[in-house]
Amino acid sequence: MSTDLFPKRWPPTHPDRIQLYSLATPNGQKAGIALEELGLAYEAHRIDIMKNDQFDPDFVKLNPNSKIPTLVDPKGPDGQPIAIMESGAILLYLANKAGKLVPKSPRQETELHQWLFFQVGHIGPMFGQFGHFYKFAKGKTDTYGETRYGKEVKRLLEVLERRLQGRDYLLDDFSLADIATVPWITALDFYDAKGAVDYDTFPRVDAWVSRFLERPAVQRGIKVCA
Repeated sequence: MSTDLFPKRWPPTHPDRIQLYSLATPNGQKAGIALEELGLAYEAHRIDIMKNDQFDPDFVKLNPNSKIPTLVDPKGPDGQPIAIMESGAILLYLANKAGKLVPKSPRQETELHQWLFFQVGHIGPMFGQFGHFYKFAKGKTDTYGETRYGKEVKRLLEVLERRLQGRDYLLDDFSLADIATVPWITALDFYDAKGAVDYDTFPRVDAWVSRFLERPAVQRGIKVCA
């Protein structure tokens, strides 16, 4: 088995296992939760983005976009190692590898893709931009960014609130869509921003988040690479 993909700075102790390079940000938590829920053997390596670990040349070979999470599976689809970037792609890869958390019905699979891409294209970018302007750029610029992205976060919470009417999860059962989305909702706590987006007016979202966080594998997964 070739180990050329393994970064020298973060050598594996168990090179036969999936190698996760991550940090417990919302996107990073997705991968940790998925690995725990799926029960796949893995080894985690902390990539400190505050210290620019993501720009290490060895890491860039794995992920040319210099983002976490990034994953190396030494036993890829053709039996050869494969490096995977982008959290949504990582979730789909892991679920298909394990044969879990992916609906068997083509209709449900299409629904999963819709809500997974909804998170990747809307929830993540908008919550992230709002958090930046609300917490980190406050006082450094005018309030335009905070107002613009705060309004969009509220709109997206309304979309989720409607979707969760009569449902415990975004699909009929717990799925990758929940794993992808909830870590970004809980980021509002990190941003100290629930009041700013009237979070209390979304009771179904709050109940869904609580239900999600009660899962033992989720509790383990959110701490990976903390």
